[in-house]
Amino acid sequence: MQIVSCPSCGAEVKFRSHASVMAVCEYCNTRVLKDADAVKDLGKISSVLEDYSPLQIGTSGVLGGRAFSVIGRIQLRYSAGMWNEWYLLFDDGATSWLGDSSGLYTVTTARETPPPLPAFGDLQAGEMVRVGGERLMVSEVRVADCIGGQGELPFKVGEGWQARVADFRRGASFVTLDYSDGDEPVVYTGVSVTLEAMQCQLLRDEDQIERSAGRYRGKLSALDCPACGNAINYLPGQTANLLCPACHAQIDAASPKAQVLAAGEQVDAMRPTLPLGAEADINKQRYRVIGFMLREDDEGARWTEYLISNPRAGFSWLVETDEGWWRAGVLPEWPAWERTSADSVVLDKVTFDKLYDYGATVVYAAGAFNWRVQVGDHTHVYEFERGQTRLAAELTGEELTWSRSTRVANDQINAWFGLKTKGKPPGAPPQKGRYASAAKKFIMVMLAVNAIPLLVNFGGSLVFNLLGALAIYLPALFLDSIDKGDKS
Repeated sequence: MQIVSCPSCGAEVKFRSHASVMAVCEYCNTRVLKDADAVKDLGKISSVLEDYSPLQIGTSGVLGGRAFSVIGRIQLRYSAGMWNEWYLLFDDGATSWLGDSSGLYTVTTARETPPPLPAFGDLQAGEMVRVGGERLMVSEVRVADCIGGQGELPFKVGEGWQARVADFRRGASFVTLDYSDGDEPVVYTGVSVTLEAMQCQLLRDEDQIERSAGRYRGKLSALDCPACGNAINYLPGQTANLLCPACHAQIDAASPKAQVLAAGEQVDAMRPTLPLGAEADINKQRYRVIGFMLREDDEGARWTEYLISNPRAGFSWLVETDEGWWRAGVLPEWPAWERTSADSVVLDKVTFDKLYDYGATVVYAAGAFNWRVQVGDHTHVYEFERGQTRLAAELTGEELTWSRSTRVANDQINAWFGLKTKGKPPGAPPQKGRYASAAKKFIMVMLAVNAIPLLVNFGGSLVFNLLGALAIYLPALFLDSIDKGDKS
């Protein structure tokens, strides 16, 4: 360990790792550069934003039989949210990074990988790419800004520093290419982990988190919408991206002061089957509905997705469709898949056959989310089925995610949330164009019944059939134009 004096305030600054080139003074936030036998003042760096992570500088644990300590952190923000990267020092002198995003953790370590390596500008989510001779699927491509830092770091960061990274997945493992320092990336390989499995010690407890952040992580709090004043419930530290149910303003609640990112429009309030704040006991754990989205496919069919949260179990989804209810969760391990050619995927040695392939667009959203969502967001969805279980890949221009869903009986939903409805839930979105669809079917039957008169007296019968069809179809179009569904 090397101890130096902060050139700004004189406080002790410790360098535990020989690989560290910069440290942030914990007293004045000065970036201290270690240069041979001298130190240099690189100026201030912003403090991290409201800190709800249980991790902290000094947290220790064991990974792969090797003990480690957390010695540094950078906080990064990108278009859909933000995350932490914690710098780990092992007892044998090796270093790694612990990614911390919405309660999901990954450990990555730099690895020497022979060229050729893909160029950052050529990468697109969902494509298969060779990295070090291995074919991997691009899961995410993003540019993020460093917004804060703590402790020791192996490179210089500060105001304006950007991370350009691409993630690749194959089964349970993944690879990250970091292009932050130029066109030739640094290659990191890693696995998903949990704090429990790493036997983490010196984690922050609820009281420490409350003192630093001003409120408890994961306990419901209320924020007055800066645009219209409507109260919005959210989970501090987990759901900083809010959509006001009243005015539909997009709000960032991660900063010390909530900011309106985009103005919304006053909209007719929806009455979903599961209202925001509804609670349920699922598998002996208490979940709360914190956000919901109404989505529409290419053909106009609609469904509702409810984001539910438990402080320990994290996030999952309840999906309400015309077919019934489904419960869905993000897949930590990805199936084997060739997007452009495969009609099936394999997960845990089980084959799932392709079911659907469609575009999905968000047409309404309200509440709190652990990523930035807005009306108009479009994804391409690939669904696969085996029995009562479905897998879904959702692809945007920057990200690919996988989820697994299983059917849930209506009676089970009613029991979980204490609903009294029976059969199809009343909040299920109405079928778009349902009156016109019924009219079309009736007209087809009418033409079939009048097939013989049309053949015998085509001219005369055709006029009456056309008049009859218009008399049925035009009122149906009018009803569809004013139809807002059953809001009871």
